[in-house]
Amino acid sequence: METLEFQAEARQLLQLMVHSIYSNKDIFLRELISNSSDALDKLRLATLQDGLEADTSDLHIEIEVDAEARTLTVRDNGIGMTHEEVVDLIGTIAKSGTADLLAKLKEATEARDTELIGQFGVGFYSTFMVADRVSLVTRKAGTEGHGTMWESAGEGTYTIDDAPDAPVGTTVTLHLRPKDEEDRLFDYAADWKIKEIVKRYSDFISFPIRMVSADKADETLNSMKALWARPRSEVSDDEYHQFYRHISHDWSDPLEIINMKAEGTFEYEALLFLPSRAPHDLFQRDARRGLQLYVKRVFIMDDSKELIPDYLRFVKGVVDAADLSLNISREILQQDRHIQMIRRRLVKKVLSTIKDMLSNNREKYETFWREFGRALKEGLLNDPDNQKAILDVATFSSTASKEEPTTLAAYVERMKDGQEEIYYLTGESRSQVENSPHMEAFEAQGYEVLILTDPVDEIWVEAVPDYDGKKLQSIARGNVDLPKDKEEPEPEGDFGPLLGFLKEKLDENVKEVRLSHRLTTSAACLVSDTDDITPTLEKMYRAMGQEGPRVKRILELNPNHPLVGGLRAAHERAADDPALPETAELLYGTALLAEGGDLEDPARFAKLLADRLARTV
Repeated sequence: METLEFQAEARQLLQLMVHSIYSNKDIFLRELISNSSDALDKLRLATLQDGLEADTSDLHIEIEVDAEARTLTVRDNGIGMTHEEVVDLIGTIAKSGTADLLAKLKEATEARDTELIGQFGVGFYSTFMVADRVSLVTRKAGTEGHGTMWESAGEGTYTIDDAPDAPVGTTVTLHLRPKDEEDRLFDYAADWKIKEIVKRYSDFISFPIRMVSADKADETLNSMKALWARPRSEVSDDEYHQFYRHISHDWSDPLEIINMKAEGTFEYEALLFLPSRAPHDLFQRDARRGLQLYVKRVFIMDDSKELIPDYLRFVKGVVDAADLSLNISREILQQDRHIQMIRRRLVKKVLSTIKDMLSNNREKYETFWREFGRALKEGLLNDPDNQKAILDVATFSSTASKEEPTTLAAYVERMKDGQEEIYYLTGESRSQVENSPHMEAFEAQGYEVLILTDPVDEIWVEAVPDYDGKKLQSIARGNVDLPKDKEEPEPEGDFGPLLGFLKEKLDENVKEVRLSHRLTTSAACLVSDTDDITPTLEKMYRAMGQEGPRVKRILELNPNHPLVGGLRAAHERAADDPALPETAELLYGTALLAEGGDLEDPARFAKLLADRLARTV
């Protein structure tokens, strides 16, 4: 027998469970049954796909209660675990974002909230909410000889030993704590309580869950009906919610339920869910994603990415296809025309559901967009077939309202007479965009501008040429062709020599210096040429290790600003004045700072500014 220490994070998690104040402790059994169901699925799949020789004629889960000894046992005849797997899966938390996991679980503890237990896939540890000692005996299918026995009291260590006579599968025995109703710790050695929990949380499990009793025949506690095969009118919302929690490990209710059924040359059924909140790993590359795939009610795989595009990775659910082979592999899935057809239909159904929420339930839609809008917009880059449909359900912040985001269709309806383009400006925040010099003429003349602040916005606007025939136009790029403001005075004097001087002095940073039609109060601003990438996009590529040639910007001057007028006059009087190049640097630097850019040499800029200010005091 070995005595081993839990990994540090696992110890912290155990302490949270042992000293738990979670109000709903019933979920521990739900988690154990879910683990057993997964093990049974894996065994059946291994016999179908890997040629494993195992008896799958009566796959089931057993629950046995000993009221006198106050033990509760859950056993299955599934795939089982090796010694190494027991240590890896139970002795450690081998997950990315472990610190984040623990912090959120601690917050959840303080808030008396159980939702995060399932969400982070740490269900086995929840047994210590109701037990002061837990033992596990397991043997991996296909292995000869002994199994493994694991035991812990939920403190800092656990013991592990050989189990010579262990059958294939896994048996978990809980030595239950005394009943404590004040702490909502119920009597989990009572048959009626176990039946109640199974019916509530695990009725849809596709394997029989049997209550083992010494004095009467075993009793099957669950109906085993596939929810996706039942008419929606026959399934309660609570049943759907419990099934969603089972497949997603998210203990909040789904935002929307989507049923699909296709008959004819190729038959399949699907039950999909839109979550009500984003998982913590939505933007992590190694996160598990995809839909569960069944063939004729037989579980095939847990995370079929081939059924749903990556930008819809938050969608959870099940697809049950009638005409696929039980031995289908991931490689075949990628090329199977039936799978591709299902994928296309699933995408259209999800997008139409989101559109329906936008039209008929704005509050629900706003929850969805807040949680998943950023991910959905990724589809504008890699799903050209559905680009229009995604744009139809997208909403954006706009200068038209600080509170209400707008659809592109609504923007087009509000466009001014003669306006041919949809104006937008990207930035890190709404306040940064609103205060940008680029906005001045548009604000002055009452033109609406979309405010795009998600990192993905910088990229998708490059891939979308237009909406409803209206080109998307950055107001920080190219020339702006706005009608001339009647109140705008004509610039006095010839600016040609000054523009040439500034271009010469700032040649390292700018490709052109010209007079601006987009400025009303600022002295200068920087814009990108029509076909050049933006500075933010350039920075993003650089962060990904994609170095390219530096892109020079265009410096635009407001000819009616006193600083620019004074600079023109000073250059006219004494073009060789040594202070003029420094003024040119300051002018460029202030334009760069005004748009939220980074100075190449902040110390030099600060010194030039301090010296110039000192002369005015």
